[in-house]
This record gives sequence, C-alpha cells and structure tokens, in this order.
Amino acid sequence: MSKPVMNVALVCGPDSDMETQAIRAALECFQARVFTYWIGRPTDLISVLSGEDIYYGTDMIILSFHGDEGKLLMPELGEDVYEDGEPRGAFGPDEVMRYARLDGKTVLGNGCTLGDPALAEAFLDRGCDFYIGPDDYPDGNAALMFVLRFFYEMIQNGNSVAEAFGIAQSMDDETSMYRLYPRSGLS
Repeated sequence: MSKPVMNVALVCGPDSDMETQAIRAALECFQARVFTYWIGRPTDLISVLSGEDIYYGTDMIILSFHGDEGKLLMPELGEDVYEDGEPRGAFGPDEVMRYARLDGKTVLGNGCTLGDPALAEAFLDRGCDFYIGPDDYPDGNAALMFVLRFFYEMIQNGNSVAEAFGIAQSMDDETSMYRLYPRSGLS
C-alpha cells in the first residue's frame, strides 16, 4: 500500500463481524489504513474510547455495533468472567462520559439509535470534533451503504466531513436517519 490517505479505527461489537469485514475491505480499497478492534468485553471498548489503544494519527473511529435506545450493545459475559469494576450492560452516555477521551476525532456510531442526541453530546463533551449516527433503526444494508458512501466522498472526492455526510445521508429514506453533530464552532 502506498501512503494511506487516512487512518481509521474500526471497532467491531458483538454480531457485527460481517459489516466490519465489508467496511474494512472497502476502506482499504479506498487507500485508508484500517486498524480493526474486536470487542469481546467492556474493557476492550474502554481501551479504545480512552485512547489507550488507538494508533497514533487515527482521526476517524467507526463503532460497528448494534444499538438500542441510544446505547451500544455489549457482549454479555458470565458474572465470574467480568473483571473487578468492569461495567456491565450497554454503553450509553454515562459510560462515554466516564471513559472516553477522543480529542479531535470523528466518531461514526453505525448502529441503531446511536445518533441519539444524549449519546452524541457525551461524545462531543469528551472531545470529538464530529459525532455521526442514526437516530432510528435503519436497515443493515443502508447502514453499510452510509459508511461506504461517507468515506468514498471524503477519500475519493476530497469532501469535508459535513459535505460527505450530506451526500451519504441523502441516498434514501433509510440513510436519512443519520445525524451529524459537530462540536461547537465546527461545521
């Protein structure tokens, strides 16, 4: 690969591996360098959100998760498997506020309801420049197409985050569920 045009952290939640593989393959064809994180337990996600396990120079993070009611659905472990103090259940605004340090990053929560305003505000409060996600329950194929079109527009056509978002969101009724939340002063 020649010098990549961007570095992307692709974070795979439970039962999202097919989407993750498709996104990774497409982004690598677009000449992005993709670092994939397979989330098996809450501390894995905390390591990414805290910045502890993010490669230097990574500005884009895709959370390839299922979501419900504005929360990322996490693997359910046996009680004897959880580490001391490890959070249980879904990751919502409270967990993001507690663990995330994402200064200057753009985060795309690509799961149902992950565009909930409270979740978006938590990500923005923890330093994101932009947060993107659907505010309802889009079809899985539409979610995949949104990500591919968004990155195609940024990488191939040199569009800004906001411009690429507008094009990807306008594809159909399903992709119109996506919302863009910029940090104050950005657009």
